[in-house]
Amino acid sequence: MTPIVSIIMGSTSDLPVMEKAAQFLDEMQIPFEINALSAHRTPDAVEAFAKGAKARGIKVIIAGAGMAAALPGVIAASTTLPVIGVPIKGSVLDGMDAVFSIMQMPPGIPVATVAINGALNAAILAVEMMALGDEQLAEKFAEYKKGLCKKIEKANAELKEVKYTYKC
Repeated sequence: MTPIVSIIMGSTSDLPVMEKAAQFLDEMQIPFEINALSAHRTPDAVEAFAKGAKARGIKVIIAGAGMAAALPGVIAASTTLPVIGVPIKGSVLDGMDAVFSIMQMPPGIPVATVAINGALNAAILAVEMMALGDEQLAEKFAEYKKGLCKKIEKANAELKEVKYTYKC
């Protein structure tokens, strides 16, 4: 099996956030890889990864980073593949530093940015992108979205059964 999505994080301490993307891709049966690379500690490895990703069959890169959050932008600068940045909540500015670092890219080097710790949405966005050219994946994703609707319908049915004195 060859991966088509690459999940990259600045360090393994980011795994509790980034594993939500891995879990969703696994659920959708999409081959992926997951690695730690640091824009500051392993810049040559990051550049080599980004430059070689497309040739290896990667279609979308999900890159999570906290604090200065340079990783998604450094990757985007060295590839033509779409990069989705996941700002990871840090201890000092609660992830806002990462949000601004990831989303404030110069013209020509875009990084799609999801919410702080939003790795699940990053994986969902990656699937939406790939589904544009893959009818089977598009159908599988449509079923996932229907499931979201059914969860809310079930929750509302359960809420109807909750009793309060003044509930109408």
